[in-house]
Amino acid sequence: MSTLSPSGAPRAHEASVRLSTLVARATETLADAGVPSPDVDAELLAAHAFGLTRGALAAAAIRGDDAPAGTAAFDELIARRAAREPLQHLTGLAPFRHLELRVGPGVFVPRPETEMVAQLAIDALRAVPDAAPTAVDLGTGSGALALAMATEVPHARVHAAENAVDAFIWAKENFAAHAPGARLAFIDLASAFPELDGQVAVLVSNPPYVPDAAVPRDPEVRYWDPPSALYGGEDGLDVVRTLSQVGLRLLRPGGTLVIEHGEWQGAPIRELLARDGWRATATHPDLTMRDRATTALRP
Repeated sequence: MSTLSPSGAPRAHEASVRLSTLVARATETLADAGVPSPDVDAELLAAHAFGLTRGALAAAAIRGDDAPAGTAAFDELIARRAAREPLQHLTGLAPFRHLELRVGPGVFVPRPETEMVAQLAIDALRAVPDAAPTAVDLGTGSGALALAMATEVPHARVHAAENAVDAFIWAKENFAAHAPGARLAFIDLASAFPELDGQVAVLVSNPPYVPDAAVPRDPEVRYWDPPSALYGGEDGLDVVRTLSQVGLRLLRPGGTLVIEHGEWQGAPIRELLARDGWRATATHPDLTMRDRATTALRP
């Protein structure tokens, strides 16, 4: 359909823009806003907006293809990302190991560093000689740790607890999509699963561990992650103290406890667990060599 020029004469529709140019402009906008990895985010949002894979997007850029229709929707996504709305909220998906989890407002977005926490739990679970070992994830959020165990150790019986309504809704959707046989319960972690007392082989948790006075630097965390998933009291260890007691109740002798934490909290958590009677406490670094998780064995 033609449009009219300023003189009133018909003319062709406005000149299109190359897809590569559109993505480059978006990358510059995100970089100016201080977004980490602006090129990656621009590509992911373009692929999402135009219904393409990243491979198809790259091929279109190499060919010099024009941008598809619907650039206004892409521009809106870029503006929201420049305002530091999390990328995962814009796409609705968060990758975690081999999974793609549904996420959005009200649930903690799983981080790449938590993948090594999942690996510690999975390794411990695989080492259990039982035909169907029992594993528990307390404060599951989106379900990331529980679903990693359930899908990578399919003979295990996995139970997960969450008591934040918004997070539970997202977790329920993810459990239905990835591990409908795993159990998700709307329950406080302090009183979770009394029927499993003394039977659990592996207990894992990514609790809130940010000290109350330590406001996260990243806007994506500070303004979008739910406070109940971030802050853990004056020293950040209030929920860890609860997990220590709950772990002693749920785990069987020799069972493994895995707790994610901040990079400076390994030593105080080991001391806390040792005082409660846990054995073989050890702190493990993530891929950036920052302390990320502490494990212990139930006496």
